[in-house]
Amino acid sequence: MSDFVCDFRVVGPVQTNCFFFYDRDSGAGIAVDPGDEADKLARYVEEKHLKMEAILLTHGHFDHIMAVEDLRKRWDVPVYASQEERVVLENPQINLSVQMGEPLSLAADRYLSDGEELELMGQKVRCILTPGHTSGGMCYYFPKQGVLFSGDTLFQESVGRTDFPTGSMSTLIRSIREKLWPLAPATKVYPGHGMMTSIESEKLYNPFAAENR
Repeated sequence: MSDFVCDFRVVGPVQTNCFFFYDRDSGAGIAVDPGDEADKLARYVEEKHLKMEAILLTHGHFDHIMAVEDLRKRWDVPVYASQEERVVLENPQINLSVQMGEPLSLAADRYLSDGEELELMGQKVRCILTPGHTSGGMCYYFPKQGVLFSGDTLFQESVGRTDFPTGSMSTLIRSIREKLWPLAPATKVYPGHGMMTSIESEKLYNPFAAENR
């Protein structure tokens, strides 16, 4: 049985988590949200001798995409994102990169639909559209491993901001309750900022979206 590892590096001006999820046996791996510091992230992959298969983007804000172009070329891998996030990725005003003084427009190699399944590293990956933080926020669920990459949709006892372009708090809470709460309670949640949590914990203690709220 494959031995999967989830590791991360914190990068960029707003301390964004870039996750590496990989099979320790084969070295096959993916990166989720390479937000900045491409050299640092590339060095991690080299040190672990990983064979990268894909870059998954949870959404298009600048702090989650600034290293994408560099790493896509270095690793020769496709970039995946939600179809509904295309406008955020491509528009420097909407993805907030203009505010950082480095306008950035990015195109994914493949745009995904809600509920679509990918196969990466020999594993099924369910793509879950969770609009609210942005119009096309997407979480990636690995059911066999019990792992969810939640981006800025769901944090440990918090949720993503919704005061940026295309954001909506009511939509975000609905996304969490309708799309994420039905997942297995033991599912490990790896968010775009902060510490790991679980579906079970957030259903109980998240002040924004807890079941008993």
